[in-house]
Amino acid sequence: MVFYALSAAGVFLPALRMRRLFWKAGCIASAAAWLFHWFRAFGFPLQTMFEIFLTLGMLLGPLSWFCRRWLGMTDPLSELAEGLLGFCILFPAGFVFPEYPRPLPPALQSPFFIPHVGTYMFAYILLAHAAVQAAGGLFAAPVQREYRAFRLVRLAFPFLTMGLILGSIWAKIAWGDWWSWDPKELWSLACWLIYLAYFHWRADFGVRYVNANLWMLLVGFLAVLCTLLLVNLSTFFKGLHNYAG
Repeated sequence: MVFYALSAAGVFLPALRMRRLFWKAGCIASAAAWLFHWFRAFGFPLQTMFEIFLTLGMLLGPLSWFCRRWLGMTDPLSELAEGLLGFCILFPAGFVFPEYPRPLPPALQSPFFIPHVGTYMFAYILLAHAAVQAAGGLFAAPVQREYRAFRLVRLAFPFLTMGLILGSIWAKIAWGDWWSWDPKELWSLACWLIYLAYFHWRADFGVRYVNANLWMLLVGFLAVLCTLLLVNLSTFFKGLHNYAG
């Protein structure tokens, strides 16, 4: 968290011009923490909310490198956003959720566990990047940032779709039905439909209404946060997926 915070602060402070070095240090530290927890945990670290956010922090490094290398996101606003994103992702792991590992419950002891949850993690971190670009587009260079966000969502959407499909197959095997109208399933479907609607809207109108595009991306990511946090932590959304508290 400290390395990512220094990376973000380096955009403004002349004394912290080594912001890219701080960003790389944050990536390495996140990966090291994830590997250490995997070593001491009972299995692949994707069960608890602490492990989910630790995994998202680990994925941030390689995916941010991809965004810089292949999507050209090297401007100061993007670098600021990456540092803040890293800080915000690791904050729940550092200060909110307990880090102690626990055995995987029988319901999660399935070959579908890692690919199902893992594909969603890839999708969520890409959609987080897209949301950051969309938020920046509300203040500067809206068309350029919307295009970057579109490319990120286009990468994330197959993972989002794969997560839904794998979850349905797993549900059929574990619970005897493809779909149970569980709160987690419904919010996951809502996320998928919002981004699908964004693709259709963009295919029809392009960037003619660029601010509408940006707000759709932000609403989509709000649905992601509800799926990831609200459904798991709220007592109102009790369902079959409440494993990760």
